[in-house]
Amino acid sequence: MSSHDDGEGPRTGTDGVAAPASPGSPAPAARPAPAARLRGLRNDILPLLTPGGVRGALVEAIWCSAHLAIYPFGLVRERPEPGDRYALEGLGPRQRGLAARDIEAAGTPILLVHGMVDNRAIFTVLKRGLRKRGFGRVVTINYSPVTNDIRQAAGDLAIEVEALVAQTGYERIHVVGHSLGGLIARYYVQRLGGHERVHTLVTLGSPHAGTLTARLLPVNLCRQLRPGSDLYAELAEPAETCRTRFVAYWSDLDQMILPHGNARLDHTDLYVRNVRVHGVGHMTLPLDGQVVHEISAVLSQLDWDGTTLSAGVTPLLEDTVVPRRRLPRPLSAT
Repeated sequence: MSSHDDGEGPRTGTDGVAAPASPGSPAPAARPAPAARLRGLRNDILPLLTPGGVRGALVEAIWCSAHLAIYPFGLVRERPEPGDRYALEGLGPRQRGLAARDIEAAGTPILLVHGMVDNRAIFTVLKRGLRKRGFGRVVTINYSPVTNDIRQAAGDLAIEVEALVAQTGYERIHVVGHSLGGLIARYYVQRLGGHERVHTLVTLGSPHAGTLTARLLPVNLCRQLRPGSDLYAELAEPAETCRTRFVAYWSDLDQMILPHGNARLDHTDLYVRNVRVHGVGHMTLPLDGQVVHEISAVLSQLDWDGTTLSAGVTPLLEDTVVPRRRLPRPLSAT
């Protein structure tokens, strides 16, 4: 579902599910011409003028203020938490349900990777939501705020993943990356053999095809994030052995990814589900209650293609529309 609405329709919807292309399939369509890209950029501005866009901008401002207040706490390294459970005592109904239905899904570690010049505090709501829904081990990490090379950051992520695998005993984990964190994780999965360790990669507002805002600063990291850079040419290379499933959330109110559609992930060798989110800003994506709910539904299913098999769980198929829910309250009110 890719059409814009007036802010009163569903807030999320699957707008594309792409399975790996079979041998001999036609090559992907060529990139649009500059004039077409400019028209697309102009269309990106239209949702900002709708009631839903204005409401989303206000919510984004509230969340940013709350995030700035807790940002210093995220600079402290996360304390290890006990994540292994062998009994259901002390678990709430939702936690008990996931553990009883699929103990492997409940125990599979989830690694959260933040974005540029940020820290693990951005995942306060998402981590709490995943734990409440029965996921026993949710881990956040911090990487350097002055990171200037995506390839090097992906190598550092590989070390963190191997440490988590050794600590938990699980051979494969899930990764959720916000903004730059999602692109770092994608490079690790595609180019550094991370598909052997990552079962599912969820990206939130990640510049999978670059962003025009990267032209604002003449530093190496921003040069890598510009559309058509050498980094993106490398990521466009064949990845026939990659068996990680991808879910990419992109928003029509994302202030950092321009054009907005560049947060979609399109690659003929990857199994990808692109999910459009309406009226949610860049910093609000990992805090939005509906997004948290959908990520929980995705990670509770370990089938390779990301479809939902259990009754009573939100289906994750083509043309799925999730009913509108009330916006989450800001951190100060929770």
